[in-house]
Amino acid sequence: MDLLLQFLSNTGYFLADYRHVIMIVVGSVFIYLGTAKKFEPLLLVPIGFGILIGNIPFFKGFGLGIYESNSVLHYLYFGVTTGLYPSIIFLGLGAMTDFSSLLARPILMLLGAAAQMGIYFTLLGALGLGFLPKEAASIAIIGGADGPTSIFLTAKLAPRLIGPIAIAAYSYMALIPVIQPPIMKLLTTRKERLIRMSELREVPKKERIIFPVVALFLCCFLAPASIPLLGMFFFGNFLKECGVTERLAQTARTSIIDMATILLGVTVGASTQGDVFLTPKSIGIFFLGAFAFSLATASGIIFAKLMNLVLKVKINPLLGAAGVSAVPGSAREVHLMGQHEDRHNYLLMHAMACNSSGVIGSAICAGILWSFMVAS
Repeated sequence: MDLLLQFLSNTGYFLADYRHVIMIVVGSVFIYLGTAKKFEPLLLVPIGFGILIGNIPFFKGFGLGIYESNSVLHYLYFGVTTGLYPSIIFLGLGAMTDFSSLLARPILMLLGAAAQMGIYFTLLGALGLGFLPKEAASIAIIGGADGPTSIFLTAKLAPRLIGPIAIAAYSYMALIPVIQPPIMKLLTTRKERLIRMSELREVPKKERIIFPVVALFLCCFLAPASIPLLGMFFFGNFLKECGVTERLAQTARTSIIDMATILLGVTVGASTQGDVFLTPKSIGIFFLGAFAFSLATASGIIFAKLMNLVLKVKINPLLGAAGVSAVPGSAREVHLMGQHEDRHNYLLMHAMACNSSGVIGSAICAGILWSFMVAS
């Protein structure tokens, strides 16, 4: 009988408390949203299953938990804490990205820059609420709506917040169809939403080859701390465009990025152990993250409206919402909103120009915040 009781006391059923149950429900919701609703399934399914794995109760010291130095999960988590997985994902993103639309209409790059204002306003708000400077910077980067960038910066500045910040960032990326359309409608008139964009010019191959090299120097000289992200991003794009390394580009945008996404999703999910994750600070991060993402969307739209005051050829202000770096979700929502108002209004390629510049902009912001916080 004593052996039976000892066995039962070692099971997860005996060790579980309400925090494990709450997080298991959260993980199940993520899996449901990814599978049944198809909300960013490549992100939510690995994260959701990782949450389930990380919240199975166990005895401390067995070498099972992600925060125990001798566990398998801890070794896999090394790629998160060092920024390895985000860098690999940026390599794959670069190999996927076509900058033709951005090169054809460079002025749209300004909308990607304007959307990053949400990051800096949220930084001030987080500082005002009492978060430490490094924590505030990590929370603010959620406004860029870029999960890998958020994880990368948080790993450098506030590693204990990786779980809640990653969950918040990816949650809002998945909920773009819910969050962005009301903001777009609120800040634009129907007349503005009906503005049609002119057809983009065809970009020569030479321009597409030169761009990642020039952009690498311009961006990384401005923010050297962004090299781990943007260096890999532009390298991946050069592999795609140079014409002689298609095999490498194909590997980067398929096998490599898929493996990194799986490992990052599962380990970030597993890091949300109930006893670590469920704190008042995590709740504050979720609210500030929603504020940051909403503000970034609004900043892009408002800046587009301001640009129209001086431009002869007007741009559709909806494009400002695509200035966040949630590729291609926000560009898709902008296009759908334009199609809803006028089914002959094709905004997708113009929105992708803003989207790709948003990826660059959020990585530069992360580099600036990292260097500033370390130097201060």
